[in-house]
Amino acid sequence: MLNYGNLKGTQEIEVPNLLIDQVIGHEESIETIKKAAKQRRNVLLIGEPGVGKSMLAKAMAELLPPEILQDILVYPNPDDSNNPLIRPVPAGEGKKVVMLNKSSERGYDEKKTLITLLAMVGVLGLGFYYQSQGGIMWAIIGCIFIFFISMQIKHKNVSNAPKLLVNNHDKRFAPFINATGAHAGALLGDVRHDPYQSGGLGTPAHERVEPGMIHKANKGVLYIDEIGTMSMKTQQELLSAMQDKKYSITGQSETSSGAMVASQPVPCDFVLVASGNIQILEGMHIAMRSRIRGYGYEVFMKDSMKDTDENREKIIQFVAQEVKNDGRIPHFAPDALDEIIREAKRRSGQKESLTLKLRDLGGLVRAAGDVATEEGAKIVTSKHVTEAKRYSRTLEQQISDRYIIQRKEYSVFNPEGGKIGIVNGLAVIGDRSGLVSPIAAEAAPAQSKREGKIIATGKLGEIARESVQNVSALIKKHTGTDISQYDIHVQFLQTYDGVEGDSASVSIAAAVISAIEEIPADQSVALTGSLSVRGDVLPIGGATAKIEAAADAGMKRVIIPRSNLKDVMIEKRYEDLVEIIPVDTLSDVLENILIEGSKKNNLIEKMKKIGTKVVQSVPKNPLSTTNHPNSH
Repeated sequence: MLNYGNLKGTQEIEVPNLLIDQVIGHEESIETIKKAAKQRRNVLLIGEPGVGKSMLAKAMAELLPPEILQDILVYPNPDDSNNPLIRPVPAGEGKKVVMLNKSSERGYDEKKTLITLLAMVGVLGLGFYYQSQGGIMWAIIGCIFIFFISMQIKHKNVSNAPKLLVNNHDKRFAPFINATGAHAGALLGDVRHDPYQSGGLGTPAHERVEPGMIHKANKGVLYIDEIGTMSMKTQQELLSAMQDKKYSITGQSETSSGAMVASQPVPCDFVLVASGNIQILEGMHIAMRSRIRGYGYEVFMKDSMKDTDENREKIIQFVAQEVKNDGRIPHFAPDALDEIIREAKRRSGQKESLTLKLRDLGGLVRAAGDVATEEGAKIVTSKHVTEAKRYSRTLEQQISDRYIIQRKEYSVFNPEGGKIGIVNGLAVIGDRSGLVSPIAAEAAPAQSKREGKIIATGKLGEIARESVQNVSALIKKHTGTDISQYDIHVQFLQTYDGVEGDSASVSIAAAVISAIEEIPADQSVALTGSLSVRGDVLPIGGATAKIEAAADAGMKRVIIPRSNLKDVMIEKRYEDLVEIIPVDTLSDVLENILIEGSKKNNLIEKMKKIGTKVVQSVPKNPLSTTNHPNSH
């Protein structure tokens, strides 16, 4: 249990007012953002989803130095109607100008309506007076004529009335505009199509001009997530706007009447904050990234932080922030905070770290709050958090659970007894969902007289295929068995989504050796690990999720690399269900998975002798004078 002193719950935690003080675990990134805001520099944020990139971007808008915000008005151009005029005015003035024009227009419309009605009443009166001579019909025609004439008559100020493009009235901070996923028209501005372009029924060009997000972000922050997914043309136009700090609005569709209209350049002096994962760099315009790098900062955001008392307090602050921002869930008790921090450790994948993928962790906080609310509890306890884990499982976790149920029903694996050439490997779906992945191997006499082959099936990725090929050299070196005499078939059973990575190489080696030596493998054991070409077992990812998946599947023991032992943080309910066996070498793996018998003992003895010969053949000090080629 953690020691919170006299803390009774998150209700006692003070949530900072500024967003920058609510960002958790990114001290270096925060310092960079503060520098960038002070000097109005562009920023590129790279990191995993959910680590706080958008929150940092919003915080930057609050930190920008005070600027005189502007409203943007667009006026008709008497000399060229297709080139509307642009006029910036201080924030709040634009609305006043438009209201003044509307007031004048309203008064004129009221007078025009009254005169039109009087004229129509007069014509109808004459029609009734001369009704014997067909006056009523002519009166109706006259009223229609008067109506259309009235529609065409406009006050001289109406056609000159401006349109308010950008309104910054009553804004406390610089504008923050999220342009993620915006198409070209929404981002750069557009001019609406006018189906009535003649006969006096058309809409004036300046009334059809629509501002883009780059214009609304003037003097503020324009945020674009996954910027590399934008087309190169749009990125090029965005770059032009960044360089010139103004951008003319024109129709984005060549088939629209708006394509004929191009306004005067509209101010767009924004700070760009772009973000994404490392892969988006491939889709970024070279000149765009060069400008950010040359006139701003590139920031790589962490996905975990050290597990210290100070950082645990930050997680507690995060929970308090989530409760306040949600507004519909109770506060968290100390034991519930214990459970949240324990989950933050588990999700980091490292025992001495806490995750910074706080969006996912926030989902667990809200789910626990919902469970407590449904029960009518006034405060969230550890029981609610534990129950919430069941409801807040990722899709990958749900799929993994379904796979396990299906495989048990169809007996794809059985966690009892021994089988030759079959082992229970372990895999991970997504980032923290484990899955038992059985691997079968069969050795047959080689069809080629010169060499045998290793044939693998099961939608293997490139790295997985390479790990299969490396196994043949390892087996020959460490067991003394020449597998060139065999064609070895390796099958990854029920790998519908494919296999990637080399974390199954230990399992492959164990299955192949079991098949060649005809020694049964213990089916109550699951295993994972990567093999080096020297036969050392190397660390893998997702150790915790894999162990829990093995326990759910009924396995009694799990073999993992010794270097992963410090990363294991299984839930308490699994601790008595499964034994964790750390290993260092392929020999350790075989000793723990092959079933006892004379064949196993002979194999292990042979491997030890081969290992001894290898050690003896290496000089203890290759640089000593007795071994140096020039010593004589």
